[in-house]
Amino acid sequence: MKKQITKKHKWELRLYIAGQTPKSILALKNITKYCKEHLADQYSIEVIDLLKNPQLAEGDQIFAIPTLVRKVPEPIRKIIGATRR
Repeated sequence: MKKQITKKHKWELRLYIAGQTPKSILALKNITKYCKEHLADQYSIEVIDLLKNPQLAEGDQIFAIPTLVRKVPEPIRKIIGATRR
């Protein structure tokens, strides 16, 4: 049985990657699969490619990639790596 997370807020996630590397692709695949299974339509994923926009790493203090940042609901959380299950 799959447990659905029920929240009033839509989950806002940011995935920081560096190009189309195998780890970046795996991270996006894994987080998308997890969100579809557990968050239904209550999420959005913004993918930020730091090769194209390196200045965006500073705002969320990104030091390693791939990194997933949960912006909403608070508190802000970070997961570093390919987010394997």
